Amino acid sequence: MSSQVVLSHEVLRDTVLALAETVSGHLDIFGALGLLLGFAAGMMPRREAILLASAACAASFALHFLRLGAHTGTAMCVISVAQSLAAARFGGRARRPAWFVPFFGLGFVAVLGLTAATWNGWPSACAGIGALLATRARLQTEAGAMRRLFLGASLAWAGHNLLVGSAFGLTCDLLTISGLLVAMGRSAGGRPAAA
Repeated sequence: MSSQVVLSHEVLRDTVLALAETVSGHLDIFGALGLLLGFAAGMMPRREAILLASAACAASFALHFLRLGAHTGTAMCVISVAQSLAAARFGGRARRPAWFVPFFGLGFVAVLGLTAATWNGWPSACAGIGALLATRARLQTEAGAMRRLFLGASLAWAGHNLLVGSAFGLTCDLLTISGLLVAMGRSAGGRPAAA
């Protein structure tokens, strides 16, 4: 009886390891998805849509960075998801809930603390700076101001992604920067984007 239990545990272990190996080979799907969502976020016409696309992008890249072992990037993406969802739901109101600004204040503290806790030199510095700029962007009520801050955040993230070897992340940054510049140009050209 005990040899059957040992055998079943070995089969279960081997099955789980085979499944993990199969799934890990496809986690770059999340990098590709993050790339598409990042570009789309910059092109969205309204601030809520920008933020929801940004949340989905960050969730995808959190899994991608986890696979790469880029722990600061992973942590910053998790913070980004929470902030983007909160800002999309409550940040555009004329009267924000009392907890809203303190929530983002805690976000600044979390960015600094998690950057320090996962410190890996320049990649961590770039991810932390990008997260701080993006945190500030999510507090904006106007899409143009949000886009300008996200542009700075994307430049910092480009440094992170170059240093950690994320082709998906770097491509996303370049596309996001392009999308933001197109949207900003369109808005400056007399066709204001909806706030």
